[in-house]
Amino acid sequence: MRTEERARLGRRAKLLAGVSVGYNAAEAVIAVAAGLAAGSVALVGFGLDSTVEVASGLIILWQFSHRVPESRERIALRLMALSFFALAGYVSVESVRSLVSRDEPEPSTVGIVLAAVSLVVMPFLSWAQRRTGRALGSDTVVADSTQTLLCTYLSAVLLVGLVLNAAWGWSWADPLAGLVIAAVAAREGREAWRGENCACGDPT
Repeated sequence: MRTEERARLGRRAKLLAGVSVGYNAAEAVIAVAAGLAAGSVALVGFGLDSTVEVASGLIILWQFSHRVPESRERIALRLMALSFFALAGYVSVESVRSLVSRDEPEPSTVGIVLAAVSLVVMPFLSWAQRRTGRALGSDTVVADSTQTLLCTYLSAVLLVGLVLNAAWGWSWADPLAGLVIAAVAAREGREAWRGENCACGDPT
């Protein structure tokens, strides 16, 4: 690939990362606030996943601020993995605690609307990130697109859990949705840590 083309794709990767950071920062604030107000562990977990997305975008910006971004590939993947593991641990503990104590979260209209919006927005952002990452041959950018796609799946899980709780009072659906979020986050963290397709450390 020509140097000019690689530079252009690198700028696009940074732009997409910036968009992701901005959107997910707003999403995190809204989700965590709404989740705490409603006592919803799934909604809080979704908000924390958004903070992982923010961290992921910042990692991309950090990586591509280097003259040779490929030299930072491995450490960037490891940082992403650690953020996923932290999320999975927290949401798992809170979901189990909620199930055992039989907490009954309040319905959250804000959470339902937020999950629905993310379900529409995130697939397009993930597609753009994945296309750019594959063109660059960057496992980190592809991993970032996977995290964004994960947010799409989690939006669907969250939406189902919140709607079931709001419509039929199935309070157990909320922490169950939280456990699904935690399981998927742990899997993605494991794959990022392994970096099986990573050609890290080879700036050529």
